[in-house]
Formats: sequence, C-alpha cells, structure tokens
Amino acid sequence: MPTVSAGGKVLVTGANGYVASWVIRALLESGYSVRGTVRTEEKGIHLRKLFSDHQQNFELIVIEDITKEGAFNEALIGIDAVEHTAAPFHFMADDPQEVITPAVEGTLSLMRSALNVSSLKRIVVLSSTAAVLSILQNPKPFTEFDWNEQSLEDVKKNGKSASAISKYCASKTLGEKAAWELYEANKTRVSWDLVTLNPPYIFGPIIHDVTDIKNLNTSTGDWYNSVVRADMGGKSINEITGFGNGWIDVRDVGLAHVLVLQKERAGGERLIICKEAFVYQDFIDAASSLSPSPIPSHKDLPKGIPGAGRTAKPMFPFDSSKASVILGPELVYHSKEECTRDMLTDFEERGW
Repeated sequence: MPTVSAGGKVLVTGANGYVASWVIRALLESGYSVRGTVRTEEKGIHLRKLFSDHQQNFELIVIEDITKEGAFNEALIGIDAVEHTAAPFHFMADDPQEVITPAVEGTLSLMRSALNVSSLKRIVVLSSTAAVLSILQNPKPFTEFDWNEQSLEDVKKNGKSASAISKYCASKTLGEKAAWELYEANKTRVSWDLVTLNPPYIFGPIIHDVTDIKNLNTSTGDWYNSVVRADMGGKSINEITGFGNGWIDVRDVGLAHVLVLQKERAGGERLIICKEAFVYQDFIDAASSLSPSPIPSHKDLPKGIPGAGRTAKPMFPFDSSKASVILGPELVYHSKEECTRDMLTDFEERGW
C-alpha cells in the first residue's frame, strides 16, 4: 500500500488522551494535518490551546460514543490515515465488559466505517504488549507471534472474579484480534492496510489536560507513586526490585506513529515497540543519580535497594527488533535517565 507522507491528513481517535496528545504533536511537527476526535467539546478546549500554533492544520470533531455503528462516518471524510488510540486503560473494571466492549466495538465501528473510504491508505491501531504477554514460570522473549490467551481464559472462566489485570489484558487482546479479523476478511477490497503497535508501560512527561495528580493516567500515576512518593506508593521492597515489565517513553510512541505511516514495509504488520525491561528500582536509581534534582520540592525521594534492578530477571522480556528494522534508524528511544529527568521536571513545574 502507498505510504502517507507529510501533508497527508490523519485522524487521531481519543485525541485528549495521554498518548494521543503526543501522537498529535509528533504528526503536526512532521507536517501532517490532524483531525482529532473527542467525546465532548469541553474535552477539546485544552487541545485547541495546546496546538494553537498549528490551528490551520488541526481540527476536532465530537464523537460521543465511538462504539455506535457509523460513529466515524463523518470523521473519515477526506482522511489519508488513522491513528486509533481510543481505548480504556485502567484496572478498576468490575464487569470485564466495561473495558472489553469499548476496546472491541470502538475498533470495529471505526474499521467498518473505513471499508468504503477510498482516500484512506493505512489504519494504525494502538494495541499493547498486554495482548502479547503471558505469565510464565521461565519467561522467554515475547514476539509478535505471541498472543495473551492466558487472560482470555481467566476472563472466560471467572468473569467478574477474574483478576483486574486479566480484564484489561483481555480487552487489548480481543480489541486487536477483532481488528485483524475484520482486516483479513476485507483486505482484498479496501484501499488501506492495517498496522498495530504494541508498546508496554508508557512513561514520560504530560501534555494532555491533567490538573490534579489524582487524575493521572494509569501508567504515569503508578510511576509517580513508585518513584516520587517516599512510601513508594505502599509497595514493598520486593515489588520495587523484583516485579517489572517493559517500558517506552511516550514521545517515542508518538514518533513511532509518524514513522509507521512513512514506511511501506509496515503495512500488514504487528510491531512491538519497547525500550527495555524495567523494575521500578531502576527508575528510583535514575532519579537519585540526577544532580541537581529536577524535583527539589521532594527531599525524601525513595531509595529502595540501590542497584537491585541490575540483577532482576525480566518477567516480560519483549523482542522489539522487528520494529527497529521496519521503522528504521529514525526510531531512537529516550533513555531511562532522560525520561526520569523530564517526568520529574514536569511534576515539579506542576507543584506535585
């Protein structure tokens, strides 16, 4: 399929989200025009201010319920590519369908509306390594061939009693599977191809609308609690030094969303994008190493057990080599120290 170069018009769903705001910034700064979707006019106020320097190339459209059939019909008019980021990320669902339904039906609604859009060249769905990983006694490097069947089984068997993590992971797995199934059934008759991006935990500074620390998105809130709060968010030393995942800077996720439009080879691919494995002790150590401290208002940053992360065995090692090959040398990941410095600076400026 043809690539979508600078000057093209891109639809970004869930535009007011943590990741989406960085995706929009990366697109605008790379010369694309962006149409973002928000659930209400109020949710677009901050975005209009944030991207006021790009007002000629930035517009918003309100879609109150992305799961409704035809919800995206108007939004897709004249669009060259879609970056679909709108999906819930939290661990508070009682009924698994609270997260599964919007993840699956929102994606299907978008893609069904796209079936007859002749201007469209590529749809990029932001999935997650949550759709890839499994809890294994002897962890192996996970690749794009892996699917999280484990969480699906937990939810199928236990319903509301399934673990909170399984409910979320099942939503990402089912949402991505639904996207691939619809694409495979229709790829011979549509003008576009499909790409999914699968990042792990996403950290980095905030540019979306958050005025209260209690309203931080899930990954950033967990990072703040673990690295900034003196009590490490109530986590034990064992949790800080022994339990982890993979991570990527949110700015690199934004960049990947640009590069994936420009690389012809990306069409039809599932791509894990990940900097490296981590335990929170790694970020605690990074914070301690910065001098002067980017967050001087906090004199009691936690220490944990310095250096313990270096011997921690990754629970979820991800192989992101495929993405590095396809997206090319332009995809340069921020370091742990850069991410930590910029997050702490952001928190200090916000008075958090």
